[in-house]
This record gives sequence, C-alpha cells and structure tokens, in this order.
Amino acid sequence: MGCDRNCGLIAGAVIGAVLAVFGGVLMPVGDMIIEKTIQKEAVLEEGTIAFENWVKTGTEVYRQFWIFDVQNPEEVVVNSSSIKVKQRGPYTYRVRYLPKDNITQDPQTHTVSFVQPNGAIFERSLSVGPENDNVTVLNLAVAAAPHLYPNSFVQGILNGLIKRSKSSMFQTRTVKEFLWGYTDPFLSLVPYPISTTVGVFYPYNNTADGVFKVYNGRDNISKVAIIDTYKGKKNLSYWPSYCDMINGTDAASFPPFIEKTRVLQFFSSDICRSIYAVFGSEVNLKGIPVYRFVLPAKAFASPLQNPDNHCFCTEKVISMNCTLYGVLDIGKCKEGKPVYISLPHFLHASPEISQVIEGLHPNEEEHRTYLDVEPITGFTLQFAKRLQVNILVKPAKKIDALKRLKHNYLVPILWLNETGTIGDEKAEMFRNKVTGKINMLGMVEMVLLGVGVVMFVAFMISYCACKSKKVK
Repeated sequence: MGCDRNCGLIAGAVIGAVLAVFGGVLMPVGDMIIEKTIQKEAVLEEGTIAFENWVKTGTEVYRQFWIFDVQNPEEVVVNSSSIKVKQRGPYTYRVRYLPKDNITQDPQTHTVSFVQPNGAIFERSLSVGPENDNVTVLNLAVAAAPHLYPNSFVQGILNGLIKRSKSSMFQTRTVKEFLWGYTDPFLSLVPYPISTTVGVFYPYNNTADGVFKVYNGRDNISKVAIIDTYKGKKNLSYWPSYCDMINGTDAASFPPFIEKTRVLQFFSSDICRSIYAVFGSEVNLKGIPVYRFVLPAKAFASPLQNPDNHCFCTEKVISMNCTLYGVLDIGKCKEGKPVYISLPHFLHASPEISQVIEGLHPNEEEHRTYLDVEPITGFTLQFAKRLQVNILVKPAKKIDALKRLKHNYLVPILWLNETGTIGDEKAEMFRNKVTGKINMLGMVEMVLLGVGVVMFVAFMISYCACKSKKVK
C-alpha cells in the first residue's frame, strides 16, 4: 500500500513536471507560430488579411473642417489691425471610401504600386450647418497675386483687374465654394489662359495624389508598406535630397511587432514631407490593446531646437532666419502659392506667429495628431490627423487691397481633423482572428505551466511528508 502511494505521488510529480516543461516549451513554439502567422498575413498580396484591409479600409474616415470666419475685415484692410477670427465648424465629409486603384504587383522588386482616388461626401448630420453657410475668409487669389507676380509693373496691371472685379483682401463665400472651388471674378478678367477656379482643396474629387509604390513584405516583412517611390502631382524636387523626403509608410499600417521605443515614420502628401510619431500611451480600443503614437512638438521645431529640421526651412524672412518654429512653408509644392502648414490654432508654434491674430485657443488634447497602432500586426486601427492651412499675406504697394498693410500676416484659413476608427464588425473580426487566438495560445501556455508547477510542487511535498512519516 505504501509503495502504491509512493508510486502514485512520484507519478503525479512526474506528470506535473512534464506539464510544466511542456508549457515552457510551448511558449517559444507559440511565439514562433504567432510570428509566422503574422508574417504571412501581413504581406500585401491577395488573400492576406493585410491586403484585404489595405485595398479598401474597413474604417469609415471623416474629414472635419473648422473655418476661421474673419470678424473685422474692413479694420484689417484700412488700419492693418489684428485679424479677429472665430472658428466655424465642424463641416464634415466622408473621405477615403474609394478602394485603391491600378494595383500592380512587381515580383522582382517585391513592391506593389497603386493610386488612392480622392472623394468627399458631405455629411450634414455630422456638421454644424449646411454647405451653403456663408463665411468671411481671405481672398485666395488676391493674397497670392504679389507672391506669384513680384514685378511692380505686373502688379500694377493686376491691381486694375482686382479693382474692376470689386475684389478685396477678404471675401464672403459658401463653405462648399471655399473648400472645393469657385470661379474667381478677378482671375476671370486676366487676359491670358489661366485656371480661374480657386478653392483650398481644388481639385479634389475624382483626383489622386499620385502613384505610390510600397514594399509588399514578401522578401522582408520589416519593410512591408514602406514607401519605395512616390510620383505625385505635387512637386517635391525643391527639397534638398538629403532631407530624405519619402520616408516611412502612408500611416495606414507599419511593419509588424512594434515596440514602444520605435519611431514611426510616415509620409503625408498634405504637407509634402515625411514626419514621425513617438509612443505616448497604451489604449484599449474596443477590446484590442493598441499603442498610441503621437506627433511630438519637436517634429515642428526650429532647426535651433531640432537640427534634423534644418533642411525644411526654405525661407528666411517669415521664419526670422529659421529661428521661429511651429509652421512649415510648403509653397513650392503648391505651385508657388504662399501656403504654410501648422498644427491647429498654431499649437506648439512661436508666439510671434500668432501675435496679429485674435481668437485662437490651442489645446493639446483637441489639436494634436495621433495614431493608435496594434503592435503585433502593425495595423493602424484609429487615428486623428489634425492640420491647419495658413496663407502668408504681405503688404503690396501696387495693389490697393494690400497697400495699407503695415506688416506680414500669416492668416489661418481653416484646420482639419481627419479621423478614422475601426468599425465594430471589423473589430470583432480582428479580435477573433488575431488578438483572440494570440490570447488563447498565451492562456494555454500559462495554464499548462502553472498547473504543471503546482502539481509538481504539491506531489513532491506530499511524497516528502509521506517518506518522513515512514522513517519515523
């Protein structure tokens, strides 16, 4: 009987040890299975989860606009007063709803090229008012004229056309006209062929930024979705080559197995450059653990604060010889128009930039840009891209509408918030296909290891107690 009991205790201990060992062995094996599965499904080829979500996002993406309505246009034109603005919005449009087009795989270079068609559908239920709301805004054509035509003689001719068209520094337009395009009365009088349609985002519908070529990850998963080539309609050639403009992904996804120490590089055609985000916090998004990466203030810092930005300072006057921070001159990729990009309400910008603008209230929580990335797959499951469009207006002695200005104005036009969050159905699928299986495998590993250790320890204690009694 004693022998049977001892044998049973030893057998139990052996079983516990086996379970513990099996659980310990299963851990690296399980990790390897997860890694192999992710590497397979993250490749941008037909039949993978990544490709399915990459071609047409399962996330509804909205672009909200807040337009800066000018409250004192006459005071500014006559007395060169500070510009008082009041933001109007949001006016919301659904975007990124069209699937990628002209998708072409290149098996030799392991790349895939595509275009992303643009389209915008107004969402009245998500907007503060209809598209025909009127706003008082900067006259885009008049403001750009002295920059595009610096010659005094030419400006004198343009001044006559501006006066004949009864145009001024500011104008009243509907939201739809201002965003997507209107026929400008001043440009319509120009006696040689030019485009007479003006709008902050004109043209947009039925266009594409250009042809992207990205690595599909077949030969090296750490390169998946990273941009290899961008042939866009916007001219990037003015940037010095050492700026490495095309760097990172398009931010829809990143190479898998992301760590918190990683810097996520991505290219944005809106600002004509690559930029980056750093880890901010852990977030639970619809039951899916994600890492929130945020655009740091350092990304828009002056070259004095961040030497990496030295090649993005392309003008010396407004930036005070590259000492100011928080704005980026992108005029040369906007056909010479005096366009500057910043964070909304000049968040993280030099105070001098907004000295002549009243009504701005920068807020970190409301105006920052962030990406919520699932770290194992590298998929971006939620994001908020926030940018402000500004136009530089300079005094122009030959143009009556601008001749009384006493200093330069960097006029905020609007700011946008482009957001997307994984839908409930896609989130459930993601949990079932990815995080659920990973969690289940991890749970099995821990249960086997835990039960094995407990069994081994319990049976060994019982065996030792039994043996000590027998000795007595």
